[in-house]
Amino acid sequence: MKATWQTQYGSPDVLQLVDVPKPTPADSEVLVKVQAASVHAGDWHLMRGTPFLIRLMFSGIFKPTINILGSDLAGQVEAVGKEVTQFKPGDEVFGNLSESGWGAFAQYVCAPTDALQPKPANVTFEEAAAVPTSAVAALQALRDCGQIQSGQQVLINGASGGVGSFAVQIAKIYGAEVTAVCRTEKIEMVRSLHPDHIIDYTQQSVIQVGQQYDLILDTAAYRSVLDYQQVLSPEGAFVLVGGSTARFFQVMLFGSLLSKILHRKMTALAMKVNPNDLAIVKDWLEARKIAPCIDRSYPLHEVPEAIRYLEQRQVRGKVTIRV
Repeated sequence: MKATWQTQYGSPDVLQLVDVPKPTPADSEVLVKVQAASVHAGDWHLMRGTPFLIRLMFSGIFKPTINILGSDLAGQVEAVGKEVTQFKPGDEVFGNLSESGWGAFAQYVCAPTDALQPKPANVTFEEAAAVPTSAVAALQALRDCGQIQSGQQVLINGASGGVGSFAVQIAKIYGAEVTAVCRTEKIEMVRSLHPDHIIDYTQQSVIQVGQQYDLILDTAAYRSVLDYQQVLSPEGAFVLVGGSTARFFQVMLFGSLLSKILHRKMTALAMKVNPNDLAIVKDWLEARKIAPCIDRSYPLHEVPEAIRYLEQRQVRGKVTIRV
């Protein structure tokens, strides 16, 4: 089979399309014929091996042990292990392989059954592949970290990105009044997500608006977390999801201390692959309560170009791979 293969850390130039043996599923796995995948920040961090903690936690110190990137996929079950009862050959599935070896940037991949959900029939493979990591991250950030409640004022910074675009939609499902923050050229895309308010940060600072928010979800991390204290209500929550690596680790390491000092919850999302959450997202996707925004789609041999585009941080929604 064809696969995008990596033997060293570095720029997208280290990724090569090669022929590798087609895998065989273990007793509790299924073999998926990949129809589509999507790209997210985890792919470029694993590709580059930065920050260095990524190597310690997920891959090799000196060279990658994960040779085929790609965690989010959608495809058809090709074969099943002898212990598998949930799926059969021909079933359409989608899921997240980040805790089971990655490997979605290939024509075939083996996956444990708990990493997959049935793909809704009313969405395309590319739409389904765009969902697992970003939508589940948005759900966990809002529900678990932010403890979102109906009627709250919620600010989504980075609303045009992969996680941010799902966060706007999910916050609306929970009954919040949502303010989305983006730049001028992305306003039309963000408006399609139906937030209650939009702030163009190139024209007006969130701090200058004067509104206080019960929950702030930051997926961009261009500002210091301390800046948001002016607009975070007493007992409010600030949740950092992505953006600047330095700021992310600041909040992860010192969030508890900051929370005590500032009397407001400060936390960083540590997303967990959760079959139940993927099932929730699948139901929303099927009911069209959420929908991915796909900016660009690339064929398998152009995975390096897809990651280059993502690294520019100008993506509107998601970038997908057609396998």
